[in-house]
Amino acid sequence: MSERGNASSSLLFLAISRRAALAALFASAVTLVGLAQPTPSFAEDKKSIKVGIISGEDEDVWRVVVAQAAEKGLTVETVVFNDYTQPNEALERGEIDANAFQHQPYLDNQIKTQGYHIVRVGYTGVWPIGLYSKKYTKVADLPEGAVIGLPNDPSNEGRALRVLQNEGVIKLKDGTGILATTADIAENPKKVVIKELDAGIVGRSVEDLDAAVVNTDWALKSGLGPDNRIAQEPVADNPYRNFIAVKSGNENEAWVKTLVASYQNEAVKAEFDKVYKGPGISAY
Repeated sequence: MSERGNASSSLLFLAISRRAALAALFASAVTLVGLAQPTPSFAEDKKSIKVGIISGEDEDVWRVVVAQAAEKGLTVETVVFNDYTQPNEALERGEIDANAFQHQPYLDNQIKTQGYHIVRVGYTGVWPIGLYSKKYTKVADLPEGAVIGLPNDPSNEGRALRVLQNEGVIKLKDGTGILATTADIAENPKKVVIKELDAGIVGRSVEDLDAAVVNTDWALKSGLGPDNRIAQEPVADNPYRNFIAVKSGNENEAWVKTLVASYQNEAVKAEFDKVYKGPGISAY
């Protein structure tokens, strides 16, 4: 082989060696970058969320929750609704990340009728439902044929009927579950007339009724106070505790745990007690 041939072979060897060295160096760099990348953190996963709540006193409570979450690195934007149907619709559609307004019997019925994929992740409070009147101070004073308003959504109607049963106004059929309706009334000794109304309207209709069973939050919005409450459901073993809910599949996400912790603490409890003045009770 000539010297030129030897030189060409040497140059080819050097070029190949150089390319191999560069390839090895690049591979090492990629490996180092891969090793240097941090494990995905909560802040990278989800650091800003929207939570649906009901307008009114709960807005004050959630201002404290928002502040608590901010200290933990989670930005919470509250989305305010004016009725009970919209927050679950918005959550199911992905327009919000969580909501906080309902109890389990209500959610169970919504899942049954609407097919929602929503789960409970942390309790908030309980508002024992009460029977209110501006005409009478005792249940025993209700006259025969008294007109009594009830919320018309399935879970709260059943709840309201149980208040009336506990007070001896009516008797429900044996074995009736928590989703009782007026069709389940077995005895009505005073022949009371049940008027079914939207939960947001029944409290404002007390003036036109003899009495009404009203959810506590709507009672407050309607200007009804303890002096107007003539009966109330028991607090012990109450199945109607409200909670924070998220889409099924998100319940174990880090941001969910942070959100629940941002509600379940002494700062929020203090604001809750201040806002609800007793009728609402922290339930976690």
